[in-house]
Amino acid sequence: MSVTPPPGRYTDEASGRAKAVALTTTGTVLVAAIVTGALALGEDDGGGVAADTVPGAVTSTAADDPAVVVDRLHGITLPLPEGWVRPKSVDRGGVAMTTDGVYDCPAGVGRCRHGTVLTRAVPLNDGKSAEALAKEDIPAAAHRAYDRDALGRRPYGGIESHQSVKSGQVAVAGRPGYLVRWRVRTARGPGGYVQSLALPAGVGRKSPLVVRFVFDAGPDGPPLADMDEIARGIGPAD
Repeated sequence: MSVTPPPGRYTDEASGRAKAVALTTTGTVLVAAIVTGALALGEDDGGGVAADTVPGAVTSTAADDPAVVVDRLHGITLPLPEGWVRPKSVDRGGVAMTTDGVYDCPAGVGRCRHGTVLTRAVPLNDGKSAEALAKEDIPAAAHRAYDRDALGRRPYGGIESHQSVKSGQVAVAGRPGYLVRWRVRTARGPGGYVQSLALPAGVGRKSPLVVRFVFDAGPDGPPLADMDEIARGIGPAD
C-alpha cells in the first residue's frame, strides 16, 4: 500500500511519521482480516461415542449459569450434570455435551467417550408425531453410537442385540415429547444405553427436534439418572 504525499516539501521527520501511520494502518487492516477470517472459519465448521469421530456443537455455549448448555440453533437449553463438559471442538455435529475424558475403545479402534448428548433437527417429517419420530430415530442412533462410526469402523465390534427398556410420552418444557430407550449389547465391551427423545416444533423452532443420548453401560458409564435429569431439565432458550 503506497501513500502519495500532497504537494509541498516534507521534512524527514514528517515523512517518517507518514510511513509509520501507513504501516500501522496496514497492520490494523491485516489483523482485522485475520480475525474476521478466523471467525468465518469457526462459523463454517460443522454421534457416536467414539471420541475421535464425535463432533462438537455449533451452538452450545456457556450461559450465565455454568451448569446450563444453551443450544440457540435449536432453541433449547440443557442442564449440564456434574462430570459432563461442553465439547471443545466446533463443527456441524450438534453435540451438546460429553462426559469428561476419553478411553481406548473396546475393539482397539480409536478413542471413545463414556457418554454423549447431541441435538438434531428433523426438517422433513411429514407431520409425524413425536412418538413416530422417536421410534424412527432410535435404530439410527444406536447404529451410529455402537455399531459403525462415521469412518465406518467398529469401535465396539458391532451391535449383537438390543432391548427396548423404556418408552413413552414425556413432558419437556411444558410440551409433549416422546422417548425410546434401548439397552444395546456389543461384541466388545459392556455395550450401552441409547435414547431418542423427540420434541415437537415450538417457539423459535420451525421443525421438530430429536435429542440423542448415548451412555456406556457398566461401572464406568454415566448413571442413567443423568439421562433422566437432562431430559427433564430441557427448556426453551431465551
